[in-house]
Parts: sequence; C-alpha cells; structure tokens
Amino acid sequence: LANRLTHPRYEVPKAYRAELRRPPSEADLERLRRGVELEDGPTAPAEVTRLGEREVEIVLREGRNRQVRRMAEAVGNRVQALRRVRFGPIELGDLAEGASRRLTPEEVAQLREAAAGRSSELPEGRPPQSSGEGFAETPSDRRRDRLRFVFRLEPRHPQRRVVDPQQFPV
Repeated sequence: LANRLTHPRYEVPKAYRAELRRPPSEADLERLRRGVELEDGPTAPAEVTRLGEREVEIVLREGRNRQVRRMAEAVGNRVQALRRVRFGPIELGDLAEGASRRLTPEEVAQLREAAAGRSSELPEGRPPQSSGEGFAETPSDRRRDRLRFVFRLEPRHPQRRVVDPQQFPV
C-alpha cells in the first residue's frame, strides 16, 4: 500500500499549501498548472489555487524531491512556508507538525481505493515503451523495454541517464 500511495505511476494526489515570497502573477499560476521544466525533467500538470495574496494550494500527482519549492523557483518565486494538507482522500486537518495518529478503518479503505487507480495503465500522454508501434512482442523486447522504463521512471536520480537499449545486446 505504501508503494502504491507514493509511486508517481498511481497518481495519488497530494495537496500542499505554500506561502510564497512575492505574490504570484496569473501567468505564473498558469505555468504551474501546465507544468514547468525542472533540471530532472518536466513536471506533470498540477492543480493550483490561489488562497491569498501570497498563498497557494498545489495538488501534485507525482512526488519528486522538493518539487513544490523547485516549481516555485522555476517561475521566479520562492517558498517561505510549506505544509502538506492532504494525502489522497485524507485531510490532515489539525494534526500538529511531526505528530501522527492511527487511521480509521474507513480512511484505510479510502487510501486503498485511491491507490488502486491506474495500476495497469500507463500515465496519460506517455507512449508505449517499446521500440515498435505497440507493446513488446518477444521476451527480449520486453526485457529491453523494462530496462528503458526503469531508467525513465527514476527522475530523482539525476546521475542516472536514459540509456539506449541498442547498447545492451539481449
């Protein structure tokens, strides 16, 4: 369950409230909504809502290291304060920073349902990961595609590069 909740493939939404150093323009908010280019690749589109002059709520369906802060920097701003307010269907409410509590059985069921989505599908907009038109047909093609897929899904490790499967004979 933990893997499904945190892995970007399952697109479980995580909502953050960010207080920015300066008020963001509508153009900045629109860039965040469409996705911005970071050093480890483009971000997926995000849901962005202005809550105050300098406060925004950002809902992400991926989860890269320091992503909200880096997205703000990509549009020329800086995060002054950041707090996660929702993880999937679970609102964090009054839970103090660093505190924890047991989930109710209903909340566990809600999390399982949220994590069940998209498990067998590729994310929208991603082409099949094979060298041909469709998915891999032979075991060696599947192995090559699996290698390519693993390297593309690890954006948190900038030292890793996407490799050409032709470099590795099967």
